[in-house]
Amino acid sequence: MDEILKLLEKDGRMTPTQIAQATGQDETEVQETIRKYEADGTILKYTALINEDQVPAQHVTAMIELKISPQQGQGYDRIAQRIYQYNEVESLYLMTGSYDLLVTMTAKTMKDAAQFVYEHLAAIDGVTATATHFVMKKYKEKNCVLAKAPEQEERLYFV
Repeated sequence: MDEILKLLEKDGRMTPTQIAQATGQDETEVQETIRKYEADGTILKYTALINEDQVPAQHVTAMIELKISPQQGQGYDRIAQRIYQYNEVESLYLMTGSYDLLVTMTAKTMKDAAQFVYEHLAAIDGVTATATHFVMKKYKEKNCVLAKAPEQEERLYFV
């Protein structure tokens, strides 16, 4: 991955001036490269990573494993396209291992998430099984530690 992309992925608020200083490139060149990445779809959007423990709104995050019977000539794509069109679906990944697709979503309650699974996901032709997991606490996301432990006193034991 290009140096500019790595820096923007770590901090999307970096200015072209800051990126130019970090990479040793000309600021105009950095601006042009960023514009090119935005135009060709390499950079899709800029977002903020929110520590949900600091926000009073209550919701749950669910990760749903889906086993799929691939469609003739279309593999998993047709089913994936149907799933990612739901507004509730935040992320969708094709996986290796014991399940095929991983869906990430947020809902107001566990009941709402479960209802979405049985009314929408499990009802799709080709979905053969689902398993829903609820996130209890996020410790780290996108290389950012969310739940920092208080400083602990180092204890040394001499025998």
